[in-house]
Amino acid sequence: MPKGSVTSRPRDVEPRVRRGYFECRYGQLHVHNAIPPGGGFEEGTALLCLHPLGLNGRAFKGLLPQLGRDRSVYAPDLPGNGESDGPATRVSVVELAAAIGDFLDSMRFRQIDVLGYQSGSLLAAELAIARPQQIRKVVLTGVPPTTEGERLRQIGQPVFVIRAKDELWDSTPRAREFLPRARSLDLPQSGPNLFELSSDVAVGPIREFLGS
Repeated sequence: MPKGSVTSRPRDVEPRVRRGYFECRYGQLHVHNAIPPGGGFEEGTALLCLHPLGLNGRAFKGLLPQLGRDRSVYAPDLPGNGESDGPATRVSVVELAAAIGDFLDSMRFRQIDVLGYQSGSLLAAELAIARPQQIRKVVLTGVPPTTEGERLRQIGQPVFVIRAKDELWDSTPRAREFLPRARSLDLPQSGPNLFELSSDVAVGPIREFLGS
């Protein structure tokens, strides 16, 4: 079967959800991941999920087993969060993105998609800007207010902006102003902790955007 064809896999087959440690410039990076049953050439492009600062990869515990049915999904605890080692001093979003880039390099991904949630969306944007050949598509869910909004204009990949009914409901439309060609979706029926508790409303649109 050609690589990228994901329609033949039954959606009710549960992926393997695991955790592991990888190296980055700040020490060990703790990563939650879901792997499709059987794997193989039919698996879609892998997805990297970046949580809000102050939380950890478990913010995606409702998303991993669903999207992990047809692609590998990785949700690291960002450096200094959860069970990951952190830098000795405070670092910028660009520096955090570089540390996540260490993980991508260690895994030797030729291409990968990235999903950023709340403050993690700023990190996803920096990864996309820094690695235009490696990052294929970008999903930004809940974009916080930022003085670096013009930075979003530098994203050259296809972007999907999701507006969830949480504390960033009002600020997310601002991101769309900097991303006029982005696909967008409002989820007024959702609530806080979208990917932990109520990911069903987002899974279908995200899967359709990512495709293979």
